[in-house]
Amino acid sequence: MIAAQKILTDEMVAKIEALAPRYPNRRALTLPALHIVNAELLHVPLEAVAEIAQVLGLAPAEVQDTMTFYEFFHQEKPHGKVRAFVCRSISCALRGGDHLLEHLCHKNGIPPYGTTADGSLTIEPAECLGACDFAPCILANDDLLKNMTPEAAEAELQKPRARAT
Repeated sequence: MIAAQKILTDEMVAKIEALAPRYPNRRALTLPALHIVNAELLHVPLEAVAEIAQVLGLAPAEVQDTMTFYEFFHQEKPHGKVRAFVCRSISCALRGGDHLLEHLCHKNGIPPYGTTADGSLTIEPAECLGACDFAPCILANDDLLKNMTPEAAEAELQKPRARAT
């Protein structure tokens, strides 16, 4: 019998286990575990969900429920090395957020939630980034890009893309 290849590395499991003392129970580790796996793989494939469940002592359905509730995680295929969340809350929409999303998608030849052919960028709408004072804004990985115009956004998104390669 051929053993299935493991998705979670020993390092990922160690990171999950290192967080355990901060949480009241293993179930509470579900979301942090998903983030750890997502950071490494740029998605959380179904096989990883089963392995996370095993590490946490949960049913795979419990992990899958948490993962799909947040809509942050991709399962079928990896997202880009840079994820650009374009805010479309009321503040950002009133200041051109919808146009900004449309412009960036068009310039990069992808639809919303799409990833460039080279895998460097995924553009996704976001309901709120909590930065209404800086509308319209984009969260590109960990960088909050403020008061964006389409041209400024194009230039600013090149910076995290260059760091991600």
